[in-house]
Amino acid sequence: PLRLGTCNGRPRVAIIIGGLGLNPDITRQALETLPPQVTLAFSPYSPNLQDWINRARERGHEVLLEVPMEPEDYPENDPGPYTLRARAQPAETVRRLEWILGRGAGYFGVINRMGDRFVRSPGGMSAVQGALRNRGVAFIDSGIASASGGGDLRASADQPLDTVLSPPAIDEALLRVEAAALQKGQGLGIAQAYPLSLRQVASWAAQVESRGYQLAPASALARIR
Repeated sequence: PLRLGTCNGRPRVAIIIGGLGLNPDITRQALETLPPQVTLAFSPYSPNLQDWINRARERGHEVLLEVPMEPEDYPENDPGPYTLRARAQPAETVRRLEWILGRGAGYFGVINRMGDRFVRSPGGMSAVQGALRNRGVAFIDSGIASASGGGDLRASADQPLDTVLSPPAIDEALLRVEAAALQKGQGLGIAQAYPLSLRQVASWAAQVESRGYQLAPASALARIR
């Protein structure tokens, strides 16, 4: 049988579900309905975070840890008390990142939560890059930091899936992930932990391989820089 992440020559598609761990019912829905190739990203503020990570890994999922980063409209839109700030000193950025990374074990990488202002901070991203490299942790971004640093193992999403919460809009976004895979061999989409998003992704995942794609975990798309 094909090991998770082993390339079989088909265009590879990967999906990350973010924002897990805060709502127990939705997190259980993700664990019970999504195939193991779907990568699950957990909030560092989740109660019982390690328990959720353990349960995800028992079901075969790869796990990411979300790193809250400063958005353009901060503080009106505030990702929480350990948000990495664009103008912070590198030592403060690393201190906050180390708190986040220390919240659990068993994740292969991190993914930004918001952060369109922070990723344009060369000092901030350099501090993140160094800390992740020291730990051997991959950096996946939601598409906002494709040109930035952030670790040696990198991947950048091609498509947010649920900026519009309707079944046709999510299905259309999933088709764009497939189109990216056809164009360059791999496509990565990111959805948030909404019940509708989980249902649409589960339905799509059940039949995407029958159309000639390989459903793969996010690490299979990460490239060494």
